[in-house]
Amino acid sequence: MISLLAAACSTLRYYAHVAHGQAQIVAQREPLDRVIADPATDAKLAARLRLALEARRFASARLGLPDNRSYTSYADLNRPYVVWDVFAAPKYSVDAILHCFPIAGCVPYRGYFDEAMAKAEAARLESRGDDIYIGGVAAYSTLGWFADPILSTMLRWDDDELIGTIFHELAHQLIYVKDDTAFNESFASFVQDEGLREWRAARGEAAHEARNRTAGDDFVRLVLDLRERLRKLYASGLDATVMETAKQNEIADFRARYAQWRDAHWPDDHRYDAFVAKPINNASLLPFGLYDGWTPAFAALFAQSGRDWPAFYARVRELAHISKPAREEKLQTLTAKPAQ
Repeated sequence: MISLLAAACSTLRYYAHVAHGQAQIVAQREPLDRVIADPATDAKLAARLRLALEARRFASARLGLPDNRSYTSYADLNRPYVVWDVFAAPKYSVDAILHCFPIAGCVPYRGYFDEAMAKAEAARLESRGDDIYIGGVAAYSTLGWFADPILSTMLRWDDDELIGTIFHELAHQLIYVKDDTAFNESFASFVQDEGLREWRAARGEAAHEARNRTAGDDFVRLVLDLRERLRKLYASGLDATVMETAKQNEIADFRARYAQWRDAHWPDDHRYDAFVAKPINNASLLPFGLYDGWTPAFAALFAQSGRDWPAFYARVRELAHISKPAREEKLQTLTAKPAQ
């Protein structure tokens, strides 16, 4: 009973922390029009906020995304990230320790508005033997419960990433399925990518360079291959000492494969070097594949819908309303049929 009470108290403290953090962001919001018009606003900031406001209007007018007050205000947070997500997995498992919430359902991480609290939670999980990973997050969606603002943390990105993130987060407000992170994130990532393509075309801008996305897709495949190798290893039933040695050998082999891949295909691209050089464990592999695992399926569905956004969203809602196994079966079928 004591342990149950302690867990309950911990949960209540966490919800209080989240409520306080969200309330602070709500209190810091200022209408974009007011910030842009303010003579004290830096000219570069004003220009970027004007661009964000244009993208916000485009999202509703051309992409059929929610027409509400989200991303029509600005909040300066004076910190590098809005939230720090803590991922955890058992020492010999690549399956995430899930956290379940009333609205969002079960997700493979727990977010903190305070970095020190995130580190404290990570230390607690690590002390009981779990693998942990902390990832900074520049933007998130409240799924329409609040009018989400443009955050100062989002302005660290280039224009494409800023605009695409507005489309991504609004897509979450439009369609969201509890307990299916891969579906939700892949859907929003597809809307982000296709929306950005249409945005650039409408403005007469050149199509976004596909090179960076290709390299990213290839790197994700390398990481997912490591995860599957570890999954098979953990299912082997080896002695713990032998298992640990084999685990570290697999990670070392991954680093070697990465270096060979980079040098052979992208010798001037070192954006993933820092991740590969840092300690790698089960938890640090968890974010990979969450955001784009089903994007080919959504691309195929968009093509089948005549590239019509309302028709596409209707088809996505049909998938959202069936069971997860049935949904994944249909997504797998769509993935096997490349978009035309």
